[in-house]
Amino acid sequence: MLSARPVWPFVAAMAIVVVASNIFVQFPLSGQIGPLVLADVLTWGAFSYPIAFLITDLANRRYGPALARRVVFIGFTLAIASSIVFPPLLFQWGLIPFELEPGRIVRVAIASGVAFLIGQLLDVSVFNRLRQTSWWRAPVVGSIMGSIFDTAIFFSVAFAPAFLFVGPNEPFALEHAPLFGLFEPSVARWISWALGDLTVKLTIAVVALIPYRLISARWWPQPVPA
Repeated sequence: MLSARPVWPFVAAMAIVVVASNIFVQFPLSGQIGPLVLADVLTWGAFSYPIAFLITDLANRRYGPALARRVVFIGFTLAIASSIVFPPLLFQWGLIPFELEPGRIVRVAIASGVAFLIGQLLDVSVFNRLRQTSWWRAPVVGSIMGSIFDTAIFFSVAFAPAFLFVGPNEPFALEHAPLFGLFEPSVARWISWALGDLTVKLTIAVVALIPYRLISARWWPQPVPA
């Protein structure tokens, strides 16, 4: 039986990443690249959240799927609780420029939690099925499939008017803007955010192979049997 102590670095890293992402997703990027208005495409959360898949895959390789799922569940619980507590504190400390509505905090936390569980558990399952194939296949395929579900669930629950029963809408997210910031017809801004978010996640899923390979080859050359 493995000691629970070595698992805590993964749990702590997971909680930090998800809490940060739940905050960063409140903030669209500012600026413009040619005709592309960045606020119509991306929030800062798109760059931090994909790290969660790297953490899950490393935990899965090191400890196997059972303990990887434990990391997911514990990290999820800590992250959701912290996501409700931290934003008001950050505003009071002057670290974010405006106070987030309590209803919006809860809705984003719920959206993040549901998307997190489904996306991460899907990643664990796919990784487990492919763990004995080429070293890169399990993390890439698992992260890609998890990312697709995660993005679709999170942005729908967090911003789509159909989920108003979860919490108040975000008016800026519902405003129409050119698709992906560039193309007609115009769509609700959150749809372009979702497309931009997924593009970043898929890109990072490939880039993350570098730290995944370096860390696993250095400390865990062979995956733990399922």
